[in-house]
Amino acid sequence: MSDLDLLSSLKRSISPPTTTRLTKRSRRSALILTPAAVEAGSATIGNHLEYFCARLTPLCRPPTALSIDDYGALFKRNQHEHGRHFVVHQHSHPVAGVHYDLRLQVSATSSVSWAVPYGLPGDPNSKRLNRMAIETRVHCVWNHLIESASHATGSLLIWDTGEYEVLPRHAAPVATDDDDDDDDDSPSPNPSCPSETTKLRAAFRDRHIRLRLHGTRLPANYTIYMRLPSANAAPHTHTHKTPNPLATRRRRRRRKNAPSTTARLRSPVSTSEEESETRDATAAAAAPSRVTDSESMKNDDAAVAAAAAANASDVEDAQIATSNAYPGATNDIGSVHQRRWFLGLDRGNSGFVRAGSRGESWVREDDKRGFEPFYVRGSAVERSVVTGRLASELLSDEGVEGFVERGNWQGITS
Repeated sequence: MSDLDLLSSLKRSISPPTTTRLTKRSRRSALILTPAAVEAGSATIGNHLEYFCARLTPLCRPPTALSIDDYGALFKRNQHEHGRHFVVHQHSHPVAGVHYDLRLQVSATSSVSWAVPYGLPGDPNSKRLNRMAIETRVHCVWNHLIESASHATGSLLIWDTGEYEVLPRHAAPVATDDDDDDDDDSPSPNPSCPSETTKLRAAFRDRHIRLRLHGTRLPANYTIYMRLPSANAAPHTHTHKTPNPLATRRRRRRRKNAPSTTARLRSPVSTSEEESETRDATAAAAAPSRVTDSESMKNDDAAVAAAAAANASDVEDAQIATSNAYPGATNDIGSVHQRRWFLGLDRGNSGFVRAGSRGESWVREDDKRGFEPFYVRGSAVERSVVTGRLASELLSDEGVEGFVERGNWQGITS
């Protein structure tokens, strides 16, 4: 065989070039390093804060409520055992639809989490002041940084983020300066002054949490209470029980002996008042005149169940189900999957006082306390406080095409 014949036998097409193994591997690496892949655990990175700061910076749509520098500094100063970082994610899931996830840091690595189908309450005179909040898996703290999108999980953006403060269960309304940094940011707090995470753990065990959220979107002194009724201490079985109307009437007759209007106007918000509001809201679903509310509660059942399901994969690892914690997180707080808590606006500690001849409404205490009512309006309206993006823009940035959001979600605006 001549040299010419040998060279001819080596000929092959070079346009377009063949796909080499290296190219395929590079393509897989680029795909794996998406925020959705990092969130799902299919990609491992060394520094989540560095990754998300770099990833989100070019995607910001000014003006933003929280700069990337402040977003990073907020997370960094809470990277210790007594960190008190919180995040509220807006999650538009293909199955569960729109819901909101509240996550509270409980250690250097982990955060306890609730799904809140209709978001946080913002109107002190709302007809539906109470919300249902359902426990989900314990997450890694770095999940607080995530903004991501995929066909499988939908869009996830940061609705609000900041630091939390746990107030005493029995206390008169207390105002604090949201701009005042206290010594809870220290990795080694004063032993005589428990850290916020220590107080959160104690309140969680007592099944009653009074929580002030120093956020970016939320107004100053915004405070909620969360209560886990004894009947809900075990995982919920998704059965809807209608309260006994007779018991409701007996409860209302007993309220005739309640303190006078003047006394109520002067007295601080108490746990008994909050629990009474919760019981009344639950019992109201059984009244014939409140058919709409009864239907809403049934819708809550479906929404809560769907929101909880959105936080778990179709085929979930047995260890995750047993521990109720995702890999890298530790459930040492005793979180139980799918327990239903009541969540409501703590009107007294948020800066409101009773008004009216019978104290039937709530108004701002003064110009510096309380806030104008706000309403959670969903993915078509609300932008990320970090990147300024709508859910649709986030999907576009991540190359997710043809995603169809589950419809029928309506915020509580009355």
